[in-house]
Amino acid sequence: MLDAVTRLTADLVAIDSVNPSLVPGGAGEARIAAFVADWARDAGLEADVLEETPGRPSVVARARGTGGGRTLLLCGHIDTVTAEGMTDAPHEPRIDGDRLHGRGAYDMKAGVAAALVACREAGRLGLAGDVVVGAVADEEHASLGVQEVLRSVGADAAIVTEPTELEVVVAHKGFVWIEIEVTGRAAHGSRPHLGEDAIVKAGAILTGIGELDARLGERTHPLLGRGSIHASTITGGEELSSYPARCAIGLERRTLPGETAAGVEAEVAALPGDATQRTLLAREPFEVSEDEEIVRLLREAAPDAPVGGASYWADAAFIASAGIPTAMFGPGGEGAHAAEEWVSLADTEVVARTLLAVAQRFCA
Repeated sequence: MLDAVTRLTADLVAIDSVNPSLVPGGAGEARIAAFVADWARDAGLEADVLEETPGRPSVVARARGTGGGRTLLLCGHIDTVTAEGMTDAPHEPRIDGDRLHGRGAYDMKAGVAAALVACREAGRLGLAGDVVVGAVADEEHASLGVQEVLRSVGADAAIVTEPTELEVVVAHKGFVWIEIEVTGRAAHGSRPHLGEDAIVKAGAILTGIGELDARLGERTHPLLGRGSIHASTITGGEELSSYPARCAIGLERRTLPGETAAGVEAEVAALPGDATQRTLLAREPFEVSEDEEIVRLLREAAPDAPVGGASYWADAAFIASAGIPTAMFGPGGEGAHAAEEWVSLADTEVVARTLLAVAQRFCA
C-alpha cells in the first residue's frame, strides 16, 4: 500500500490547485478534480463531480456495497494555499527518504490519497455498506465543497483526514472574524479644533482587546487549551497632515466548544469605546465524544494513536453539524501554509490501512 499512496500523493501534489479565492488567478480545483474522478473510475469506483459554483468542483468517489450496510464518509480537501515564497518548485513532488515535499503534500493531499486508496481497497472486499470519499474544494477559504457534498451525500459516520500527526482528533477550535469601525472627523492637521482622531479613539478598544484576551486565558479546554482574541489588522488615515476620519480593526476570536458566534459578538460589543462592528465570517468549533463508535473504531484500528485536539479549524465541524458522528485522523509532517512543506509517507500508509480497517468493521 505504501507504493500506492506514495504515487497518488505525488500525482496530486504535481497538480497546481491554489485556491483562487485566496490568490487571484489561482489554478483552483478543476484540474485536480478531473484527475481524482478519472483515478477513481480507473480504480473501479463510482465518481461524481459536483460543481454548484462554476470552476470550483468537488468529487464524490464511492465504493458501493452489496446492500444493507452503513455508509462511511472519508473527507479531505483538494485546494491549497499560495505557493509564493517556496524556494523549491512547489508543484514538483520531491521524495527525500520518508518525506514527500511540495505544496499541499501535508495540507492535505496525502490525506486525500490515503482516503482514496482505502476506498479502492474497501471496494474489493464486498462490504455491505458504502465507503465514500469527498475530495472537496475551497476548504482553505469558505468551505464551498464540503457543504455541497453534504447536500448530496448521506453518511452514518465520517473521518476527516487532515494532518493530525497520527492522533485521533476529537475536537478543534472555531473562529469568528469581526471588523470594528471607529469614526472620527477629517480635518487639516493644523486645525485640531475641527478634527477628531479616529485612530486615537481606537486606542481604548485595542486595550480592551488585550484585557479580554487575558480573561479568556482563565478558561481552558482539556484538549484545546485556551480561547483567544487578537487584533489582526488595523487601517486608518490618509496622510500625515490630516486627522483620520476612520479607523478599522480586524479581529480574530478563536473559540472553544460551547462558545458561539453570538457570544463573541456580545464580547466585542462590550469593549470600551464608541464603534460599530460587523461579523465577516464565523465557523463553529467541533467536538465529538470519545465514546462515539467511530472514535472507538479508530482507536482499535490504531491502538498506539493518542486522542487529541486540533488548534486549527477543519471541515469536520460542518460534517458534525449535519448530524454525522465525525473524527479526524491523518499523517504527520510539517509546513502547512509555510515555505517548506512535507508529509511522512510511512504515516500516510498507516492512515490508509487504518481507514480500511475501520471501514471493514463499520460497513460490514
